[in-house]
Amino acid sequence: MTTLEISLATVIFLVVLALLFDFMNGFHDAANSIATVVSTGVLKPHQAVAWAAFFNVLAIVVFQLKVATTIGKGTIDPAIVDHIVVFGALVGAIVWNVITWYYGIPSSSSHALIGGLVGAAVAKGGFDSLLAGGLIKTIAFILVSPLLGFLLGSILMVAVSWICFRTSQRKVDKWFRRLQLVSASLYSLGHGGNDAQKTIGIIWMLLIAAGISQSSDPVPTWVIIACYLAIGMGTMFGGWRIVKTMGQRITKLKPIGGFCAETGGAITLFLATALGIPVSTTHTITGAIVGVGSSRKVSAVRWGVAGSIVWAWVLTIPCSALMAGLAWYLGSMIL
Repeated sequence: MTTLEISLATVIFLVVLALLFDFMNGFHDAANSIATVVSTGVLKPHQAVAWAAFFNVLAIVVFQLKVATTIGKGTIDPAIVDHIVVFGALVGAIVWNVITWYYGIPSSSSHALIGGLVGAAVAKGGFDSLLAGGLIKTIAFILVSPLLGFLLGSILMVAVSWICFRTSQRKVDKWFRRLQLVSASLYSLGHGGNDAQKTIGIIWMLLIAAGISQSSDPVPTWVIIACYLAIGMGTMFGGWRIVKTMGQRITKLKPIGGFCAETGGAITLFLATALGIPVSTTHTITGAIVGVGSSRKVSAVRWGVAGSIVWAWVLTIPCSALMAGLAWYLGSMIL
């Protein structure tokens, strides 16, 4: 498939589909940004989504496009990328997101997209079309990001508990209700910075395949702005089915616990984005929430709920890859 054979109409259709995925990413992962701040009663749901969406978009001026580079050039061989591969990847990721949203399962939109890219690339070019470097980093952080979130969340919870040991519960709640606004904004900033760049990478990949951009060119400004706005709009609409799971079913959270979970998650996301590693915001905040809960006592965590979430993590890449492979075959017949 030569670049000249990809029509402008097809490119526009796929850009819109990519932005739809980006919107769904914000919609699906809004719970990660707002669950703790809503569940602790610091903000009402409509206030929380507006707060999170603002900081999702503000990330455009904070982070370099290292994650977009990993997605666009570091996961599958650019030589095999065409409009059908992009179509398959996006459809596979979108279908898996819809399924997990419907059942209220906090799975990873990020890994759904990675699985989609893998499935579509393998369907076209076999396993030789995969780039080990970028995929190994991404797969490794399936474990690293929740573990780091767990570690930071639990350490922060223990440290803050010691600092506030002689302070009344009423004062602690009052302080941390305010501080949670800061931690929620930082987490939303990290969420926007990491997740919007994944869609930027996909559209960049498409534009290069279509000959509209060169691999040596910077990412077009309109792509960056459109992706950040799309994820912000998705967050505005919210993923209410998942809020309850993230905010209360794993462990009961108070403002002090919400602050520690969000701060631990934010640190993890900032680090991963700086390293150019596409991570799951879902995995990160879940690990941090479990860390906060287990720092009080092991029985404070509903391990059955946490275990079912882990199963969703394990299944996301292979399931979205399978769906993307099927979508690639469909796309090869209709596009």
